[in-house]
Amino acid sequence: MENLLTLGEQIIFSIMGLASIIALAVTIERGLVFRHNLKIGGNIFNDIVAKLRSDDIAGLDDYIKTYPQSAYARFASFIKEHFNAGEKSLSYLMDGKMIQERLNLEKRIIVLGTLGNNAPFIGLLGTVFGVIKAFYNLGTLGNTGAEVVMRSISVALIATACGLLLAIPAVILNNYFGKRIRIVMQNIEILSKEALAASLRNK
Repeated sequence: MENLLTLGEQIIFSIMGLASIIALAVTIERGLVFRHNLKIGGNIFNDIVAKLRSDDIAGLDDYIKTYPQSAYARFASFIKEHFNAGEKSLSYLMDGKMIQERLNLEKRIIVLGTLGNNAPFIGLLGTVFGVIKAFYNLGTLGNTGAEVVMRSISVALIATACGLLLAIPAVILNNYFGKRIRIVMQNIEILSKEALAASLRNK
């Protein structure tokens, strides 16, 4: 039984280590995406709005070549491509494009949310294994095994600590990226309204 509990603890710590690597990879990848969209996108957002207000629809394609990773550049290119579809059709098409861009921005974010919600429970499971092993050793060794029992309990508590250390940053990052998504999507919605206004002017 002790061997099974020890194996269980090792599996839990392995899972926590793997989860930490995955969380770090997602954070770096999404961080680069949002840095690109907010830093570079912020520079071109006002330019796109200015072109729409001046009815320079042909110039909207300029950004996609230079900033292909920017949601604003992709949306501007989409507007240019479908601008002559008519106001109602353009509105529906842009709604679909906004959903697509949201899905693209939310990609892999669910990993951070899942880890934030479940990492403490994974750590708690490791603690349960450790406590069971500690009491098993206590029952087997009696008072002479007190030192072994204390070590087992301390290792068990490390599992809970690891779960919390993984969960807290994951929750913070999930909230941070969620806020960034809202900012980008609100700006895209502004672009869609500017495009509809331009479409009405060009009837």
